[in-house]
Amino acid sequence: MPTAMSAVDETDAQAELARFRLLANNLPVLIAAYETSTNACLFANRQYAEAFGWTETSLLGVHFAEVIGAEAAALIQPHIDRLLSTRQAVLYERRVPADDGQNERWIEVNLLPQLGEDGEVLATFVLISDITRHRLAERAARESEERLGKFMQASLEGIVFHREGLITDANPPACELLGYGLEELLGRSTLSFIAPEAVPKVQQVIRSREETRYESVLLHKSGAHIPVEFIVRSMMFGGELQRMTIIRDLRDRLEAQARIHHLAHHDALTGLPNRMAFMEHLQRCCAEALDHGETLAMLFLDLDNFKRVNDSLGHLEGDVLLRTVAQRLTGALRATDRVARFGGDEFVLLLRPVQGRVQVDGVARRLLADVEQPVLAGGRPLSVTPSIGIALFPEQAGSPEQLIQRADMAMYQAKALGRANHQFFDASTAALALDELVLESQLSHGLSHDEFVLHFQPQLQIADGRLVGAEALIRWQHPIRGLLTPESFIGVAEQLRLMLPLGEWILREAARCARRWHDNGLAAVPVAVNLSSMQFRLEGFAASVARILAEEGVPGEWLELELTERMLMDDLPLMRKTLIELKALGLQISVDDFGTGHTLLSHLTQLPIDKLKVDRQFVEALPDDAGALAITRAIVQMARGLGFTVIAEGVQNRAQQELLAQWGCQQIQGLALGGPLPVAEFEAWVAQRVWPVLG
Repeated sequence: MPTAMSAVDETDAQAELARFRLLANNLPVLIAAYETSTNACLFANRQYAEAFGWTETSLLGVHFAEVIGAEAAALIQPHIDRLLSTRQAVLYERRVPADDGQNERWIEVNLLPQLGEDGEVLATFVLISDITRHRLAERAARESEERLGKFMQASLEGIVFHREGLITDANPPACELLGYGLEELLGRSTLSFIAPEAVPKVQQVIRSREETRYESVLLHKSGAHIPVEFIVRSMMFGGELQRMTIIRDLRDRLEAQARIHHLAHHDALTGLPNRMAFMEHLQRCCAEALDHGETLAMLFLDLDNFKRVNDSLGHLEGDVLLRTVAQRLTGALRATDRVARFGGDEFVLLLRPVQGRVQVDGVARRLLADVEQPVLAGGRPLSVTPSIGIALFPEQAGSPEQLIQRADMAMYQAKALGRANHQFFDASTAALALDELVLESQLSHGLSHDEFVLHFQPQLQIADGRLVGAEALIRWQHPIRGLLTPESFIGVAEQLRLMLPLGEWILREAARCARRWHDNGLAAVPVAVNLSSMQFRLEGFAASVARILAEEGVPGEWLELELTERMLMDDLPLMRKTLIELKALGLQISVDDFGTGHTLLSHLTQLPIDKLKVDRQFVEALPDDAGALAITRAIVQMARGLGFTVIAEGVQNRAQQELLAQWGCQQIQGLALGGPLPVAEFEAWVAQRVWPVLG
């Protein structure tokens, strides 16, 4: 029976050992037991044995120093001695090289004594845990806190740490922003530094613990409100989970935004609202006027002849004048009125509300008087006058845009009536302006779609009737109104500067016709082209003519340029310079409509002119009108005396031809000889006649 019991006990012991080994082999620690007297290994789990290059069975009985190495054993011996002397567990950490030899690992070692009945240490259990991950995490946390601490001190933005709304730390910029020292902030509620109107939002963020970004308002120690942006995050600091708030001062940004907004809505020169800001204001005012049954008055003001100020005194003095006008307009208005600069020398004024035309008329008269007061510019007093157009809302306009448009139309009417006055919008005047606007659009379309043509009128030698020239006369083949003469559109073209491209087209087309006639021997005569005043005054006009001649392959001798007598009254030195440049190209120069202006004879003698053209109003009155007789004869005789060729236009009958020939006139043109003809008909007319031609 005892033997059987021993077998059972042994079986139980083996089962117990197997369970212990199973447990030990599945724990994330290295476990071993060493006998105290021999330092021989009594037990090791699989992890321990494999860590030192053994197996669980091969390690049994091996000396401690042989397992871990003599050097490591020497380092550990003091801990074993302490366990033996105190008979208590010993816990320590060690740094050991990693398997790759590059990095270190941290292990935590627990030495547990197995005591006998007499209290002596029979064996020592060794439990080794790899705590590298924990130590690295702790190191990273320490380094992170150190970096954060350095960042807090170096950051230009305020940083505050708080726990449950109580401040635990703050950097110098935060202290400076609030006006407190750090010792005054620690332990105080963050809400005590928030403006009352911003407290609810801050409370909500603190309660929700959300990580967010939002704008708020701080209270400075002085009581001043400071607009800021909060960037809120949760993080470990000082070993505790705290809330970090980065504080960005928004004052500079908001001031910059305010400046940008001001610049976007105001004129940089005068400080007045600009077109965009004024239109936004006008939209609101018109809507309110309709709701409340009010009347608004729009005044469109333009300075008369302001370009002359810039041209004579320079743009700096012109800017002084514009600023002064802006100040005077602002000073003349009520608080409910608004003035804006629309661009250049144009201003718009909105009067709201007004009681009727009488009140508006009084304001306009006062503005006229205020603006024309002298301004010191260039060291001397300078006066400018305004022209003012007025339109009423809703009486004369159904929308803000129409209100401005009609005030603008009225302003042009004021200029047409002599400037320095004011005019209310008139529907009949507007209709004329609309016609001009439509004509402007049609002129541009006509230029781009080849709707213009040249007609040609022959010029004959009075002595023998031979062809000596052809005058090019522009016509507009209007798609709706038919063939239009220059009287229908030249005035609008000159006013809108469309005369410049139109004049270049005439020159180029005349040059092409002259080349074709010379090349085929049809009419080797010069083609005369009328110049507009705007075209002739254009800077570099002679160079543009030279360019056209070169591009079309035409010598200057094949063209003749006609200037009106009034154009000779302009700047004589500039006139002479331009004419000399044109003569150098070989062109002939003639003066058209002579006798209708007031040209000084001294001008004629100083300019390189080839021909004078007697105006048709005198020729057509011959021979019955005594005044026309005297004037025409005087012009012819004077021109011959000065060495000019004389041509008379408007010749209608034989009697006029004979009289002109008797006085010495060399050339004539008119309906009696042949009217203006389309190019094909002119060429056919020339081809049907036999006469000597100029070579």
